[in-house]
Amino acid sequence: MGRGLDAILQSPETDITSRDISGDYVAGAVAEIDINLIETNPFQPRTEFDPTALEELAQSIKEQGVIQPVTVRKLGYNRYQLISGERRLRASKLAGLSKIPVFIRIANDEQMLELALIENIHRENLNAIEVAISYQRLIDECNLTQEQLSEKVGKSRSAIANFLRLLKLPAEIQIALRDGHISMAHARALINIDDKETQLKLLQQIIEDELSVRQTEDLAGKAKSPENTREPHKQTNYLPDHFKAQIKTLSQALNTKVKVKRNVKGQGSVVIDFKNQEEFDRIIALFNKQ
Repeated sequence: MGRGLDAILQSPETDITSRDISGDYVAGAVAEIDINLIETNPFQPRTEFDPTALEELAQSIKEQGVIQPVTVRKLGYNRYQLISGERRLRASKLAGLSKIPVFIRIANDEQMLELALIENIHRENLNAIEVAISYQRLIDECNLTQEQLSEKVGKSRSAIANFLRLLKLPAEIQIALRDGHISMAHARALINIDDKETQLKLLQQIIEDELSVRQTEDLAGKAKSPENTREPHKQTNYLPDHFKAQIKTLSQALNTKVKVKRNVKGQGSVVIDFKNQEEFDRIIALFNKQ
């Protein structure tokens, strides 16, 4: 399990070099097969394919053909399963190709998963969450340690650990990272905050104010500090007793929930709840009677 991707692809256990595969195609050479005979890879870790990028690749394939063959394994007579190259396969179908060049190999399910994951990890446009999920699947489903994974993908153990930590973030932050609203460096700064609510508030601030990584790290550092996390709660929404009494009176008069926000300077706002249009109209009518 300590071999790299090249060693796996060139191994006698996974590479056919001398046998006839189907009567027509000799293993070890590039073959052209019917594109409809290729099943998609159930172990494909990539879940997002940019439609615009696929259209651009399809147009390139129409003009230049498929430059790099996809890799498949043979399941039986006239049955093949994709190991790597799903983006090229999808674009080829969009381009209207009836046949596609392929490398044909033998691989069991574990090798299929490993090959597909490693092949995808090395793609430049794979987002950080997809890489992290791929790393975690290699560890869980191929029984790899972080050290073994480090050797296979050519990354340091610390780099792999940083990707895996992203999966501990709340789903909202993972989605923002996946969709490109924040960078991996932003996400790593948020990891250091223990409180989920604080993480999400800072996430919103990063996006709305377009904070730099340095600004995010500074705010995250302040959020980690006990004196900075507790003090705001003491100072925000301070309501004197007579405010609380008036809120209760107003709530009873309007027959709905009333919330008041007030800071230490005395500035604030009143929020009156309503369930639907009819209740809104009823509340407005009460004010109009005054």
